[in-house]
Amino acid sequence: MGYAKALILEDTRQISHQTNATKKTLTPLMPSKLLFQRTLMVLSLLLIPLVAMQFTDQVDWSFGDFLVMAGLLFSLTMAVAVVRQKVREKTQRIGLIALLLLIFLLIWAELAVGIFGTFLAGS
Repeated sequence: MGYAKALILEDTRQISHQTNATKKTLTPLMPSKLLFQRTLMVLSLLLIPLVAMQFTDQVDWSFGDFLVMAGLLFSLTMAVAVVRQKVREKTQRIGLIALLLLIFLLIWAELAVGIFGTFLAGS
């Protein structure tokens, strides 16, 4: 009986050790404070067209436009955060961030005026 108890105790220690090791390696991608800051940044950028709509008829965004742009901006900030955290070489990091910005600008231009003529094209 003592031998079986010792085996169970040893198994419990190994599982506990493995669980602690796993907890150390599974860090959150972004702490909640940074997530909150990025969300505030996106919302503050969305204030620009909202304020512009109050002063001119040239800016005419619907609620859907605000949602799409919020999604694009939030995706961009999250992707940049992942690149900054995971890519260690400075030149690769700069290149990937530049590529993300280029993709963002091309999607934005397509949604705004339809430079490629896809089904997502704006007017």
